[in-house]
Amino acid sequence: MGWPSSLAAWRWVIVVVALALAAAAGAEETVGGGERGAVAAQQGGPGWPRHRHAYAAMMYMGTPRDYEFYVAVRVMMRSLARIGADADRVLIASADVPADWVRAMREEDGMRVVTVKNLKNPYESNLGGISRRFKLTLNKLYAWTLVDYERVVMIDSDNIFLQKTDELFQCGQFCAVFINPCYFHTGLFVLQPSMDVFNGMLHDLEIGRDNSDGADQGFLVGCYPDLLDKPMFHPPENGSKLNGTYRLPLGYQMDASYYYLKLHWHVPCGPNSVITFPSAPWFKPWYWWSWPILPLGLSWHKQRWDDLGYSAEMPVILMEILMYAIIITITRLAKPGITKQCYNRRPEKQNAMVQGLIKMSAIMAMLIAYTIPFFIIPRTVHPFMGWSMYLFGVFALGVLVSNAFLLPLIAVLTTWIAIIGMFFVMAFPWYHGGIVRVLAIFGYAFFCSPFLWASVVKVMDSLQNMLEREPFFTRLGEPVQETEFSKLF
Repeated sequence: MGWPSSLAAWRWVIVVVALALAAAAGAEETVGGGERGAVAAQQGGPGWPRHRHAYAAMMYMGTPRDYEFYVAVRVMMRSLARIGADADRVLIASADVPADWVRAMREEDGMRVVTVKNLKNPYESNLGGISRRFKLTLNKLYAWTLVDYERVVMIDSDNIFLQKTDELFQCGQFCAVFINPCYFHTGLFVLQPSMDVFNGMLHDLEIGRDNSDGADQGFLVGCYPDLLDKPMFHPPENGSKLNGTYRLPLGYQMDASYYYLKLHWHVPCGPNSVITFPSAPWFKPWYWWSWPILPLGLSWHKQRWDDLGYSAEMPVILMEILMYAIIITITRLAKPGITKQCYNRRPEKQNAMVQGLIKMSAIMAMLIAYTIPFFIIPRTVHPFMGWSMYLFGVFALGVLVSNAFLLPLIAVLTTWIAIIGMFFVMAFPWYHGGIVRVLAIFGYAFFCSPFLWASVVKVMDSLQNMLEREPFFTRLGEPVQETEFSKLF
């Protein structure tokens, strides 16, 4: 086949080549060795990368808390933009992350979204009961495929950035923080992307390299077992990049538990830059109940208030307010009729089994009144909203229980009053240290215990007196006797 000789033919060749290049630019990139099944689609539109460095986080589905981590990633990435981080913000997302979440993070938050195929975890049997949470954390290894960047800081979604940390991009091929005396923490680490390193890690997964915890941290500790013996990272003043592996100062991964000892930060080794929350999963900072139990929860919610807002949860909050208001109104209007029906004079008494069932029902109703409002509040609302809705819900259901079982309202709500007091004791901002705060909480609990016990005794006495005087329910199929008066009216 000869070369095109006419000008028109050459024009067609140029057009075809241009179209091919455009299609290649818009197509999904394949990284990580297709023969291994590690396929990632680099998304985000034209113009990526925009910087030489990147902060990267990951997201995968299949846990009971997928939405909470979605919100957490958005807040963290927006906080990086607010403090002026001079780097791209990249999300490594599994292919099953909802499309509307991906669109919001790409278009509203300005993230580059990299869609990946989940890496199979050969250590899943080592995870025990927490396999649903950690079996896909090996997707972090995809950070080494971001070869468009010179350095990447891989971060978990439970980090709070107090200040700019771009000096981390001067670190070497791998750098991490030891918040444990023996093992480094993978909530934040620096890496130099490399397909060779990534393919080597895939090979280690295939042969079953030792993994102490079955997740990403145990695997990476096995990949860099001598990191503890490496020198501490200190960024060069001339802005140059280091080579090799380094330990990062503790100030880049300050465990939140350190804060609670003195209720302020003072980590002398390195800048106090990043807070992490590797503690119990149900006390992550985005949960509304995390504050004032853990004072730092309010810091995360302040960032969300500034960067993202709470518009997604407001419809649910408004519906709950309306529901509780209706419960209180109906209960108060129905009280006279309930009282007259329950206190009508009847000659027979209830047997012991029925009385026991009624007492048990009353106790269960009180427990439900204090627990149901907790579980129906959106988990990621602001603590002020969450606690207000919880107290309002308990009050509404407490009034309902009081009227349904003819119990003294003050006795039913004694625990409610104690919770309000505990809230203020824990939220008091002027403690001199964490030990003083803990002692104050224990002192308040000791002070409240007699009142709580007295309320329980009062409730049981009220139930017993009512059951001894009159039957609480009519027998099935019997009409209620009409009386000229009741004991209360």
